[in-house]
Amino acid sequence: MLGQSQAFSGFSVDDLDVARRFYGETLGLDVEESGQGEMRMLTLKLGSGAVVFVYPKENHAPASFTILNFPVDDIEAAVGELERRGVTLERYSGFDHDEKGIVRVGDGGPTAIAWFTDPAGNVLSVLQEN
Repeated sequence: MLGQSQAFSGFSVDDLDVARRFYGETLGLDVEESGQGEMRMLTLKLGSGAVVFVYPKENHAPASFTILNFPVDDIEAAVGELERRGVTLERYSGFDHDEKGIVRVGDGGPTAIAWFTDPAGNVLSVLQEN
């Protein structure tokens, strides 16, 4: 029934202006703002052609899981650039992180992954496939 629908994802943040700067300036995504007043929202246009809606929520609670993954060709370069732009990588217990905060994995998953959060505390990642 919905197999051909142009589905999209969305998530909340506690401050739309801060989110617009983070996603647009820090991460370099194409960000559009629409609406006004309490009906403002952001549209993130991803390189895959997908769109993600970001909306403000007064009682926002950050997602405790990864909400957005960014595949990259060179994870070390991506992590270095994120750090240069002021992004701090997360280190989760149960994973063996290298000195840069990258987790190396194998057997069917991405080759390497590193997590970070947006200013609202939502979890994002950069990952490098085999």
